[in-house]
Amino acid sequence: MRIYITILILSIFSIEIYSQNKIRARDLGIPFNGNPGKYNSITDVEGILVGHETIIEGDGNLIVGKGPIRTGITSILPRGMNYDPVFAGWYSLNGNGEMTGTTWVEESGFLEGPIMITNTHSVGVVRDAVIEWSYKNKFYKTLYNIKDLFWTLPVVAETYDGSLNDINGFHVKKEHAFNALNNARGGMISEGNVGGGTGMICHGFKGGIGTSSRKIALKEKEYTLGVLVQANYGNREELTVAGVPVGKEIKNLQPKITFGEIRQGLGSIIVVVATDAPLLPNQLKRLSRRVPIGISRVGGFGSNGSGDIFISFSTANSGAYNREEIKNINFLPNDLMNPFLNATAQATEEAIINALVSAETMTGINNNTVYKLPHDELINTLKKYKRLK
Repeated sequence: MRIYITILILSIFSIEIYSQNKIRARDLGIPFNGNPGKYNSITDVEGILVGHETIIEGDGNLIVGKGPIRTGITSILPRGMNYDPVFAGWYSLNGNGEMTGTTWVEESGFLEGPIMITNTHSVGVVRDAVIEWSYKNKFYKTLYNIKDLFWTLPVVAETYDGSLNDINGFHVKKEHAFNALNNARGGMISEGNVGGGTGMICHGFKGGIGTSSRKIALKEKEYTLGVLVQANYGNREELTVAGVPVGKEIKNLQPKITFGEIRQGLGSIIVVVATDAPLLPNQLKRLSRRVPIGISRVGGFGSNGSGDIFISFSTANSGAYNREEIKNINFLPNDLMNPFLNATAQATEEAIINALVSAETMTGINNNTVYKLPHDELINTLKKYKRLK
């Protein structure tokens, strides 16, 4: 009976996370610089698909191995279900975290598969699941034209959800990773308590997944840059929205953590930056280096206990990945990169605020409770500082 109920719950969430219409930061009138794309999402970059698998089960006291469970997986597929590696670059502001596969991204300049984000103790099972999924779906190019001969080093990142989730119960299974990959789609994606962000905390409020995008006009062409974050970092005191010290003003609704890590600021943030502009790996690394500017605008500073790890990729130059042939590629000169550097900071900032605004109050293990950012108090605070009328 328990297995049936679990499957039913997961099925409900798989449907709900794509159909819910949550309030986002701009819906509250929060001012941001830059022009967003149609969905104000990383999926505004054509071809990108995002999938969530959300696992929520049980209430009450922690029983390791049984729950309560508040976790999940988020997938980002740069070219959807097509195997066509993309140029990429990564950067770590503070390394108290993990993003597998990045040494080969650094060495080769390519991201060869999906990006997965989950909780800290599920990185291994998700990594292995991506390899199996790639094999079963022939998401690879064979070596030496020998059938089924391939290797891959999946990119899997994490943040810690052990204040709300039975993280040592190892509830994330390979089937969940398969679902996050197979159910990935474009268009509007859900934010907040979904996928890998299900059990995450940000600046003392409920955090999780957030996304945003920017349109960039350059040389009579229009490019798109999108960002997706899994936000699980920061102190309440440092929280800043539109330049306003919101964390210092909203002092109520502090997390109720009676079991687990009670100190704030020890979490992490994973950021994925995507663009359709033709950029080289070293230029994409430059984008990743601008992510901390957006984080700092919200109040992050790369604390000692935080894993702040970022990866950027470009969907331009399709077909550039080839082991045998010389390829011709296009790329923007460095002197034209300023709009993309600025857009990265802008979209990162807004994606974090979207995660906070979209997230809902959650109670997890041992009745630990983290409250959502109260919209009414946020609006009143912004009005007090004359950032809203």
